[in-house]
Amino acid sequence: MRGRRSRLLVAAPLSARSTAVLFACTHNAVRSAMAEGILKHLLGHRIFVDSAGVRPGDLDPFAVQVMDEIGIDIARHRPKAFDELEDDSFDEVISLSPEAQHRAVDMTRVMACDVVFWNTFDPTIVEGNRENRLDAYRQVRDQLIRRIREHFDIMPMADL
Repeated sequence: MRGRRSRLLVAAPLSARSTAVLFACTHNAVRSAMAEGILKHLLGHRIFVDSAGVRPGDLDPFAVQVMDEIGIDIARHRPKAFDELEDDSFDEVISLSPEAQHRAVDMTRVMACDVVFWNTFDPTIVEGNRENRLDAYRQVRDQLIRRIREHFDIMPMADL
């Protein structure tokens, strides 16, 4: 019909709330690295996305592999601590572990910033064969995709 505006069905503008998001977890080597990669993949440069850990660890090769399975390359991710952040002007900090939640609350005491806690399973604690361990990482990845889509009002897309 003439005179009507068409609606884009890919991604809403983050409910007009966030322009800079920080994902945080314990080591910035699995959960927050995956979340950062997912949101960057879904929204590109429409939002500033970073991640940090309470203590930096080494990037987990299982995290790299399960993200590669869905076409997201996090192999160049460099885990870093909160103290290493180049920018701390975030609208929202999403913490994925209890330890990161405490650090995020402490960091944002003097900031106008929302802190959200998504208690996310740590797949590094799963033991067993390689496939069992990879399945745990896949479950975390898929849970993060669902939460990110819901939280940022991103409609499901064919590639994720």
